[in-house]
Amino acid sequence: MMDFRIEHDSMGEVRVPADRYWGAQTQRSLENFKIGTEKIPMEIIRAFGTLKKAAAIANHRLGRLDEPRRSLICQVCDEISAGRLDSHFPLAVWQTGSGTQSNMNVNEVIANRGNEIAGEARLHPNDHVNMSQSSNDTFPTAMHIGAALSIEEHLFPAIDDLIQTFERLMEENEGIVKTGRTHLQDATPITFSQEISGWKNMLEKSREMLFLSLPGLKELALGGTAVGTGLNAPAGFDVEVAKAVSELTGKEFRTAENKFHALTSKDELVFAHGALKGLAANMMKIANDIRWLASGPRCGLGEIRIPENEPGSSIMPGKVNPTQCESVTMVAVQVMANDVAVGMAASQGNFQLNVFMPVCIYNFLQSVRLLSDSLISFNKNCVAGIQANREKMTENLHRSLMLVTCLNPYIGYENGAKTAKKAYSEGISLKEACVALGFLTEEKFDEIFIPEKMV
Repeated sequence: MMDFRIEHDSMGEVRVPADRYWGAQTQRSLENFKIGTEKIPMEIIRAFGTLKKAAAIANHRLGRLDEPRRSLICQVCDEISAGRLDSHFPLAVWQTGSGTQSNMNVNEVIANRGNEIAGEARLHPNDHVNMSQSSNDTFPTAMHIGAALSIEEHLFPAIDDLIQTFERLMEENEGIVKTGRTHLQDATPITFSQEISGWKNMLEKSREMLFLSLPGLKELALGGTAVGTGLNAPAGFDVEVAKAVSELTGKEFRTAENKFHALTSKDELVFAHGALKGLAANMMKIANDIRWLASGPRCGLGEIRIPENEPGSSIMPGKVNPTQCESVTMVAVQVMANDVAVGMAASQGNFQLNVFMPVCIYNFLQSVRLLSDSLISFNKNCVAGIQANREKMTENLHRSLMLVTCLNPYIGYENGAKTAKKAYSEGISLKEACVALGFLTEEKFDEIFIPEKMV
């Protein structure tokens, strides 16, 4: 049988599990929003740990909070950041749109855990932990901290590692000429390294776009309090708390210039998620290219070999599928869907506050997490093991009718088309068709028809 203790808030008494640090407002939220399985992301809880510590530091520097309470708050925030109190943050995404109950969840846990450490009641969740703050400026601040750090600390390393793998593959496959393809049809030749360079540059461009979104994410609403006016926060708190967040994270955060914008608008998150969607679109293309090129093993393109990681069929013995590519493309679909949710949530800023913040950041952080994990998996379990099937590339190259393009300067476009169509319809080579049509001699054809020089 579970033991309970009595906690109270402005509405009265509430029974709370005795072994949990949360208080009355958290418990009310748990009971009132039994919806789904989606919980407030731990990245947001960690960000709250950072901002609550930063607020305690700023309040102490400005003479509002005494040293013993500052120290207690900071100690508990360090435990939150280290993940030691994860089980005390149980609230659903589908709660109040301002995230008030999650802000209070953090305030209550810090106060109760701090009082346990102190051995007496020194911290009040509102008066001390939430000093100079409102849920309306803390939750958007946690959103920005969580978003910026997750991109820089998790997604960027995953992108960089995959870029390095593509760089290695470019070097290893230098000089291999293969047929290009447009519209899923044969086109003029390229080198395999050139093809890989396109994939690599997609990642570089996506990283660049994400980097451009970071300054907006590093603007903090903290200091705006309830509606953006900064009521109950001391002068200079906004600047001081942003400075403390920067010191704690090692990243350059700053206070938002206009707090009325910071509380009601989520356009920085929309902009950043647009870059995430762009990365997802690029990953969809890269993964599809790779599985097309690896299709076969006998009846497909078969121009590359990818690692065989697990059996691909429960009925067809020996079948192996491009499962890492499939995983990446499913992640891409989810990220593209999340972009709709982020955009729609951001559009719901009414007067001085956006009230779709939990669902907005849930989808944003899921996108970052999925992309980070999928890039790591794709790199390790697929891309790093790509091998060119040189024989198949050479065979396909010399069978391509679009090599006729190099004859255009000598026989013209229309005669080139006649050559290609004759070769295709009669199943003969371009050389045989061109000579039979009287456009070139065999000697002249051999002189100008060098596929390797068409790249």
